[in-house]
Amino acid sequence: MNDYLELALSLVTSAGIGLLVGSERERKPTAKAGIRTFTLIAVLGTVSALVAELVGSPWLVAVGLALVGATLSGAYLADPATRAEDSGTTTVVAALLVYVLGALNFHGEGTLAVALGIGMTALLYFKTELEGVATRLTPTDIRSILQFGAISAIVLPLLPDRGYGPYGVLNPFHIWLMVVLISGVSLAGYVAWRLTLGGKGLLLTGLLGGVISSTATTFAYARHARNATHTPSAVLTVIQLANVAKLLRVLLLALVIAPQVLPLLLLTTAPALLASGPTLWWHYRRAGGDQGEETDRLQNPTQLGTALLFGAFYAIVLLAAAWLSDVVGSGGLFVLSFISGLTDVDAITLSSARLADQGNISLAESATAITLAVLSNMLFKAAVSIAVGGRTVGRLVTIAFALPVLAMLAGLLALDALA
Repeated sequence: MNDYLELALSLVTSAGIGLLVGSERERKPTAKAGIRTFTLIAVLGTVSALVAELVGSPWLVAVGLALVGATLSGAYLADPATRAEDSGTTTVVAALLVYVLGALNFHGEGTLAVALGIGMTALLYFKTELEGVATRLTPTDIRSILQFGAISAIVLPLLPDRGYGPYGVLNPFHIWLMVVLISGVSLAGYVAWRLTLGGKGLLLTGLLGGVISSTATTFAYARHARNATHTPSAVLTVIQLANVAKLLRVLLLALVIAPQVLPLLLLTTAPALLASGPTLWWHYRRAGGDQGEETDRLQNPTQLGTALLFGAFYAIVLLAAAWLSDVVGSGGLFVLSFISGLTDVDAITLSSARLADQGNISLAESATAITLAVLSNMLFKAAVSIAVGGRTVGRLVTIAFALPVLAMLAGLLALDALA
């Protein structure tokens, strides 16, 4: 009885998958398969798997798959009018996959079959949106995505996972893993920025620009202020949001590399995030209808040369941090953090978190080092605003950064008290 119930549930699940995919294909007038056909194909996949198991001939499933493909292909070839409008390739491939999902469901992989069915339906339904995404990506963007695939799926597995050099901190696999992590986060922000900037909203521009590079975003919008292409409040909104995105990015990296550092790091960064709110809201309200705009300063961050430079810089910072912490003590590490943070927060964030995770430095020292890097980076961006945007924007940025800087300093005092 239980076997019959399981078989019935399997058939119902397969029918549901066919109904789901078929309902999407039904919307397409030229499709030779709709709700009923796709439902029958899914059930056929399950029944074929059942019969193949009963007679001990797995080839029956393959024969059924070939018949489904041949039948639908023949239906398209027999109708010249349909061939002129639609080759039917998508519908035929979808039908073949639904058949396979029906067979997969019979073999106890119902959850996977349903998930794939939902994903396939979404892929078919969002055809127009996906085509729009493809057309908006430039050849350079596509090459960068392929480069990210190469550094993550080809280079990373080939590297040895063991420590080299003094203190054993130079692990090629871990160093390149950090490169992949930074490149992935930056690339995700860049692709989202490229695909959604049609609205050109200040909020989206600031947040995604900060994910890619808060320093580059600050430079670009300080230049807009000097050229009077945006109001000072619009410029301040984007710059502050980019800084907020930088803080959130630091928290994300710490969470991934050393989650135990995160609670202490929140002591300094959470007050800074809260302190950014009042001036951000004030400038956003004053910006009115001003919109963000695309700027050539935000280049695609996933370039092989950039990845190699970051990997080398991260390795140097990692080695220097371990050496200073051992020879000079925490003071040397903190000086290194402040200096390296002027141009790049990611390297010191990752290296400090990694050293804390390995037990080379304490959690409090790691959180302090990261906070000092963020502080110096904010001071550097204020200086960039003054140099590029002029006194007016520089003064506004300095005032806007004053509250989060003071909040982080107060957090450092609390962190020192806990340590």
